[in-house]
Amino acid sequence: MTDVLHRAADVSPRAVIGKSWRKVDASAKVTGELRFADDLTLPRMLHAKLLRSHVPHARIRRIDTRRAAALPGVAAVLTGRDLPTPFGILPVSQDEHALCVDLVRFVGDPVAAVAARDEETAAEACTLIDVEYEPLPAVGSIAEGLAPCETPIHDHGDRGNVHKHVALEFGDVDAAMRDAELVREDVFFYGGSTHLPMEEHAALAHWSPDGTLTLWSSTQTPHYVHRALSAVLGLDPARVRVIATPNGGGFGGKSDPFSHEIVVAALARATGRPVKVCLTREEVFACHRGRHPTLMRVRTGVRRDGSIVAMDFTALLDGGAYGSYGVASTYYTGALQTVTYQVPHYRFRGARVFTNTAPCGPKRGHGTPQPRFALECHLDKIAEALALDPAEMRKRILQPPHSVTANWLRIGSMGLGACIDAVVAASGWREKFRRLPYGRGMGIACSSYISGAGLPIYWNDMPHSSVQLKLDRSGGVTAFCGSIDIGQGSDSVLAACVAEVLGLAPGDVHVVTGDTNLTPVDLGSYSSRVTMMTGHAAIQAAERARDALADAVAARCGIPRERLVFTERRVLDAEDPEHGVSFAEAVQIAEAMHGAVGTVGSYTPPRAPGRYKGAGVGPSPAYSYSCAVAEVEVDPATGIVRVPKVWIAHDIGQAINPTLAIGQIEGSVYMGLGEILMEEMTYRDASRNLVHHHPSMLEYKSPTTLEMCEVESFLVGEPEPQGPFGAKEVGQGPLLPIPPAVANALYDAIGVRVDQVPCTPQAVLRALKEKQRGGAGRYGPSPAAFPEYAFPEPLRVRTPAQGGDGRAAAREAR
Repeated sequence: MTDVLHRAADVSPRAVIGKSWRKVDASAKVTGELRFADDLTLPRMLHAKLLRSHVPHARIRRIDTRRAAALPGVAAVLTGRDLPTPFGILPVSQDEHALCVDLVRFVGDPVAAVAARDEETAAEACTLIDVEYEPLPAVGSIAEGLAPCETPIHDHGDRGNVHKHVALEFGDVDAAMRDAELVREDVFFYGGSTHLPMEEHAALAHWSPDGTLTLWSSTQTPHYVHRALSAVLGLDPARVRVIATPNGGGFGGKSDPFSHEIVVAALARATGRPVKVCLTREEVFACHRGRHPTLMRVRTGVRRDGSIVAMDFTALLDGGAYGSYGVASTYYTGALQTVTYQVPHYRFRGARVFTNTAPCGPKRGHGTPQPRFALECHLDKIAEALALDPAEMRKRILQPPHSVTANWLRIGSMGLGACIDAVVAASGWREKFRRLPYGRGMGIACSSYISGAGLPIYWNDMPHSSVQLKLDRSGGVTAFCGSIDIGQGSDSVLAACVAEVLGLAPGDVHVVTGDTNLTPVDLGSYSSRVTMMTGHAAIQAAERARDALADAVAARCGIPRERLVFTERRVLDAEDPEHGVSFAEAVQIAEAMHGAVGTVGSYTPPRAPGRYKGAGVGPSPAYSYSCAVAEVEVDPATGIVRVPKVWIAHDIGQAINPTLAIGQIEGSVYMGLGEILMEEMTYRDASRNLVHHHPSMLEYKSPTTLEMCEVESFLVGEPEPQGPFGAKEVGQGPLLPIPPAVANALYDAIGVRVDQVPCTPQAVLRALKEKQRGGAGRYGPSPAAFPEYAFPEPLRVRTPAQGGDGRAAAREAR
């Protein structure tokens, strides 16, 4: 079958219509037929379906596609042998195949694909494909993933099923702990959850007669999908065009290149027809790439005033079946603890394991909600032990602005103190905390997040984002950029940045985005990077256009260039506003002098000070900050937790579009409530089949409008020097404080701790029952059962306060 596909690839797609070949693989592993019907029997566009594994871990012994290929209306059938090149989002984890070649690694792994005249025929054909599996031992938990094994899920990784382990130490943690006046240790668990966008994944592929592939896809990263298609299909990148369609929600779940995107391209090449695939909701649950289930242990030494002297943080992540962004996810669970609070000595150890469940990846807040939940609940317990107000204690230990942290992250503006003040005042914190009737409580939590990653996924010296502007004679401006609007409003931010510089209204700027043929490269809509990076690139391009117009107008009108002002669609003399021209006339003057007017702009983040291995995860041009107060009502008879209201303040720097910013904050609150109260990816593992418990929007519980609380939002902060017009991120950071704020409020309400996410009614009742029996009144992972893992000796880095230079100590010295 592979030979047949290669023959089909060597000729024009139109030339193979009406032909039929049959081949039986010599090894008898794949038996099947690739058929092409003539134009009269099939519609112009075909539909694809994927056959997915129903076992969690197995060798593929045999695939027989003959019955599927013989079904009327079927145009082509593919298996893993037809697409043998692996791919993945990170260069260090190229461990996926568009269709499994030898092994399946979770229930839902794609094994074969069919293109047919309609979805129903393609789905029926999938049921006719016979696959013989040889079951292998399944790994279903973090503890199992850490254990020695004879048949690891992948043959790469740091040890057995451990995909990645990290050990870093900044300063001398053990010595600092000995000087602490209080040392506390806690264990927490954060369950996995999925993105649940309203729109499922979909893709459409088409090959033009000149051999160019065009793929339309609901993706957040067209640049990286373009890269994967080129590699897997063996194509010249110049012959691949990816158009990112407007997304009906992404939240990180469409940040990877996916198998269905590659498969429809291969099917379109094989059949010579456009091929479309729309995943079902159950398939979206299988694609997943959502929140990593994470088990954490945090040990912190403090003084009596609450100031931190040292912190030791360990995170164990369940990564699911594939690498995805997992290496970065592992580092992120330890990177940002120091960005919020002063931690002079810090040790982080993290390990991500492969399991035979749906692969995890980046969900809103990528890698940081889990440690933030642990840290903020941990700090509340410390505040209680020291008899301190948790809000005041947090204010006392904030990381200073314009500083460098112990792990060598450079902080710019830092408005978290103002955020705390805003929500404390608005919520009546001082009057309500520890003073409400039983069953009602208040909780507080803080957070920080990046405004774009400091390094690209594939390290290089090229810009992270670029913008091209075209100015036409009518006065219109078109901005071209590879970024993609996934609902966060980045298109309007791009238009606003250009319009602000050129003195236009945002509606005067036409935006073209997410097309790898038409737009310059932007690395994608992830890591809250678009406003920061695309904004800077747009401003630079607009300033260059303004300069070109100013030179021409100054020369034509005799106005000194430095006196020209661009405002209200005019270019005028600041000292004589009546003397000037319209913006359209300015473009015409410049075009008459120099030819067509077009400019480019680009942005590359400043280099971070860290030089140790692992320093690439965590740096950002700027960090946003959030503080939330949650009010809860708990029914001790049922364990049901309601959240009537959340007060949240976000340090955004200067908001470019305050309405959009408030919308992002409220969306983050909604998702945070879902994670703390009800959302969870769980699997049936009693028989080791690891089938998802509830892969549908009916059974996977997510808040409706009835569960959504009232939100009072505040935009605070001073303009960020590194931000475009002083702006910082708002798309992801406001989610982070919501789960711990609710958990802390629960304790204030009924005096029990639930140290895990989600905080279900069952968990609340168990904590209450333990308290009634004279226990601590806690539900969560047992500290005694925390899995032990032999981490490597930590990479030791001297802190800025110790006179370090950002580099690790020599191995011999360690």
